[in-house]
Amino acid sequence: MKDENKIIPVNKDLDVIKYDIDNIKSLIYTIRGQQVMLDSDVAMLYHYETKKINQTVKRNIQRFPEKFCFQLNEEELENLRSQFVTSSLEKENYGGRRYLPYVFTEQGIAMLSGLLRNQIAIQVSINIMDAFVEMRKFLVTNGQVFERLSNVEFKLLNQDRKLSNHEKNFEKIFDELQKKKKEEFNQKIFFDGQIYDSYSLIIDIIKTAKNKILIIDNYIDDSILKMLSKKNRDVEVVILTSQNSDISKLDINKFNKQYKTLKIAKTSKFHDRFIVIDNKELYHCGASLKDLGKKCFAISKIEDRDYVEKISKFS
Repeated sequence: MKDENKIIPVNKDLDVIKYDIDNIKSLIYTIRGQQVMLDSDVAMLYHYETKKINQTVKRNIQRFPEKFCFQLNEEELENLRSQFVTSSLEKENYGGRRYLPYVFTEQGIAMLSGLLRNQIAIQVSINIMDAFVEMRKFLVTNGQVFERLSNVEFKLLNQDRKLSNHEKNFEKIFDELQKKKKEEFNQKIFFDGQIYDSYSLIIDIIKTAKNKILIIDNYIDDSILKMLSKKNRDVEVVILTSQNSDISKLDINKFNKQYKTLKIAKTSKFHDRFIVIDNKELYHCGASLKDLGKKCFAISKIEDRDYVEKISKFS
């Protein structure tokens, strides 16, 4: 008997466009205080027809509470029309649809991805989750700038300035928004099951390195290579680990052929886990990098310069 909870196979006849993380971010909107994606955009990314995506949700409605998926009202849809960039709403005639579109939150898309059969869903889901994380950081990091943007708009409108001057001021503010800002933190606790969130934070730390990364962890395995593949080009990596670490020379050689330069040394001098970035920033990790999110643990930034210098000398 056919499993009715599974979505039908991918429609290979659809006009498919591959989207990277930056393009996916343009498909994320803020509605009712939540970051969401339209059902048609989700269907486009997963290579399905919109109606099939929504049919799957209805067949599994108990898995999609309102915080995962909800239907837009007329006012919300009209507000969206002014924001269309690469959204599939730009291509679809929603006036001819018999229902208002649905939107999915990050949790809703994660739930939906588990019901899909095709191989496309794996990489697409990763890119979508990464896009949501980056958008969330963007909004948090630039919250004050958005507030300034609203104030500038209010002042300009009330002073009845010319449109050209109005646009110039907006351009300056948007230029400021585009500057990359690193999200600072002193410490963060992750609980059992927060595997993706903890993994994302480690990746963010790795991406900040400009010259060198030192990782001290007695129980690494080849999963560390997947994290290090996100590093900036030409950043040197040194890993200090124990004899018990589960990573082969073959894996290391393959990594170095593509990403360069990774060095691994054995030591028994450390008990805890540390990450040092450019000999300037020191992070203490309460769990091995291969076990992130499996149990409750903390990541802390150590500000004492003396400790940073002492740990860095081991590399």
